[in-house]
Amino acid sequence: MERESRFPRWMRRKSRSAARADAAAKAREDLLLATAREGFPLAPAAHPQDYGCSCNRIGCPTPGRHPLSFAWQSQATTDPDQVLRWLRADPEANFVTPTGHVHDVLDVPLEAGTAALERLAAQGAEIGPVAVADPDRMLFFTKTRNPADDDDEWWPCELDCHPETMDEHPGLRWHCRASYVLVPPSAVPADGGVRWLRGPEWPLPEPLTLLEALTDACAAHAGDDETVNEEAGAWPG
Repeated sequence: MERESRFPRWMRRKSRSAARADAAAKAREDLLLATAREGFPLAPAAHPQDYGCSCNRIGCPTPGRHPLSFAWQSQATTDPDQVLRWLRADPEANFVTPTGHVHDVLDVPLEAGTAALERLAAQGAEIGPVAVADPDRMLFFTKTRNPADDDDEWWPCELDCHPETMDEHPGLRWHCRASYVLVPPSAVPADGGVRWLRGPEWPLPEPLTLLEALTDACAAHAGDDETVNEEAGAWPG
């Protein structure tokens, strides 16, 4: 009996794999374009590559988590044609959205964000778009607290977070002027990513309507961490 050649079978598997990759790329493209259509300005960012970053910086401290250009604030756009050009030039590129003009982002530990989300939903509050940023953060998109173009009218907050001050804000971070966040679908090291829990089509809420629930959840989360650390560090009697 003549044996079936393995070559056609291999070709079929390769064809199916290519079709799945094309479908995933198209779904990613559609989601980014939908985000831009909802008014979220986008700018291209680096992506994880070979245990490091796609940028040319040796020892990049934030691989896959930063814009490609220092001009990211002025570069960001909602123009779908420009977003497509960036995607076609680098299909693996992540994207960031600048904060403080169209929207702000309240960025909290994942456990605290999950608790706050449950509380807000139970209260029937307007929540707006929400994303999970692996491995341990949740992002609540809100209206910006001061949309004025005049910097003199902008009021600062002790929770304001810039990319270079991330480590100073282990609890709640308020991304406003001169900051940005990765938008879904973005990849981060160790097979993580940024994904929507509630998409960009949800109306942006006022930040102060979320702040109490988020700060309470962050305080409870910090208290739990301190209790765990004390118990772990206690010397046995």
